[in-house]
Amino acid sequence: MRRFADSMFMCSAVVLALAACEGDAGSDAQAEPPVPLASRLEASLSVLAADSMEGRRTGTEGAHRAARFLAAELERYGVEPAGDDDGYLQHVPLAWVRVQVGGATRERLMLPSDDLDFDTIPDDRILTEEANVVGIVRGSDPAVSDEVVVIGAHYDHVGIGEPVDGSSEGTDSIYNGADDDASGTVAILEIARDLVEGPSPRRTVVVLLSTGEESGLLGTRWYIENPVASLSLTVANLQIEMIGRPDPEAGGFGRGWLTGYERTTMGNQLTEAGSPIVPDPRPEMNFFFRSDNIAFARIGIPAHTLSSYNMHTDYHQPSDEIDKIDFQHMEALVEAAIEAVRFLTDGPTPSWTEGGMEGLMGY
Repeated sequence: MRRFADSMFMCSAVVLALAACEGDAGSDAQAEPPVPLASRLEASLSVLAADSMEGRRTGTEGAHRAARFLAAELERYGVEPAGDDDGYLQHVPLAWVRVQVGGATRERLMLPSDDLDFDTIPDDRILTEEANVVGIVRGSDPAVSDEVVVIGAHYDHVGIGEPVDGSSEGTDSIYNGADDDASGTVAILEIARDLVEGPSPRRTVVVLLSTGEESGLLGTRWYIENPVASLSLTVANLQIEMIGRPDPEAGGFGRGWLTGYERTTMGNQLTEAGSPIVPDPRPEMNFFFRSDNIAFARIGIPAHTLSSYNMHTDYHQPSDEIDKIDFQHMEALVEAAIEAVRFLTDGPTPSWTEGGMEGLMGY
């Protein structure tokens, strides 16, 4: 367990901000070389997966701290805010509710619904600070700028749990989630940066960094109920999850796989364009149904998750630490993801294949 205090978090954020300046100190100074993408990814991930984030469990100060960091990064990159009150945070109302599961009473985070009136719940059971982090990059082509591509990752993880032996520093109780899903989150940050600093996308892009995925896709479900851009004009969703290590089954270094590849034309379109993104090598694991993309797919939007998860045993363990991330692999795959998003924003829209929506009715 790396023992980052809050002061280390602040220091890391400052270092990251200084690194990203990349020599803009003044016209009379010699320009510094650009900071390599792998170094930027490591800097961002070092903040998001630090012990000071307390495992980023929804409903904790660590998760709130992570949301503020992500919002500050989007602001620094020049991404337009799309949350509540002209900011980046989209409030997600949640409450702890006791439910019966298999004859036992358990507590579960839930959204308000027709069956759950928050006015009937004690105030101390309601969470008031949970939020998605949302930005928008406006499309530049009047012919298609009303169309929307949503890119996203979940920044939450599972928090602090039972101490586990076997980490690099002995017993550890903080589940930092470096791969799951700090890796995907910082990848989305870099894609957002590219969309702002590079050529303007033809279609509009919503950047959605969601909370509550580990508790039932809560942040994404709230976004779908309260979208910042038309869902009827949303043509694709690409999530990124667990890309911190190469997967030999997908071809190894710099390659990733797409959940539900055969369900829409997205995968084949990317392959034909030369992308190193391949079909999910383990379809029997049903990963298509196990990430935020499924919430968009169930309402008819072509949606997939990009990953290179190699079935490592650090999943949901304190040992999912930054020292196990392969940043050169991440850099290569993030570059491929940037190209994939550019294809979605500027190229033909994906569509469902025959039988592609099988199993998607209802939510």
